[in-house]
Amino acid sequence: MDVLTQNFSLYANGFLGTVELTVYSGLLALAVGIVIAGFRVSPVRSLRVFGTAWVTVLRNTPLTLLFFAVLLGLPRFGIILPFKTFAVSALTAYTSAFICEAVRSGINTVPGGQGEAARSLGMTFGQTLSLVVMPQAFRAVIPPVGSTLIALAKNSAIAGSFSVTELLGTYRPLNELGYSIVWTFVWIAVGYLVITLSISALFNALEKHFGVAR
Repeated sequence: MDVLTQNFSLYANGFLGTVELTVYSGLLALAVGIVIAGFRVSPVRSLRVFGTAWVTVLRNTPLTLLFFAVLLGLPRFGIILPFKTFAVSALTAYTSAFICEAVRSGINTVPGGQGEAARSLGMTFGQTLSLVVMPQAFRAVIPPVGSTLIALAKNSAIAGSFSVTELLGTYRPLNELGYSIVWTFVWIAVGYLVITLSISALFNALEKHFGVAR
């Protein structure tokens, strides 16, 4: 307990840093992922190509490499932002590709007749997707989206290697102070467990509330 009690502020800052990265990146990834999923099923070929390229490139790019590309590449083009903003951007882009595929799989569970009926009533593609298809697909995508956001919380540990305050990075100063590396990582693991179990509980509650059997 001495590791935790004597360095509580350090652990708290790291914990809050991981929570911030997870929340900001998660919300942005949800928004971007839903838009890209709409591109993937769009009748406009150029949008489908863009959506496919986005998913293919990001899902097959190691997250660490994406961090290097964002944090070291963008400043070369004159884009200078705080490291945390760069980290959120990298995590958002990477996670959005997985959110997109989860949402697209949910869209595919909606019977095609639903969209055809909406179009026969004069609805546009955007109206059909947002008012008819997505509300029904939402129930099916809750579990995979929850799993993706749990993975995001753990992936945020990479940000610590780029001077961003997060939970895993707390082991460095504690190791330099001579604390037991085992107990240092035990409390780090407890912190991640709190975050991931909270996300899991939230999505379990959503699934019970919205996951109506069909």
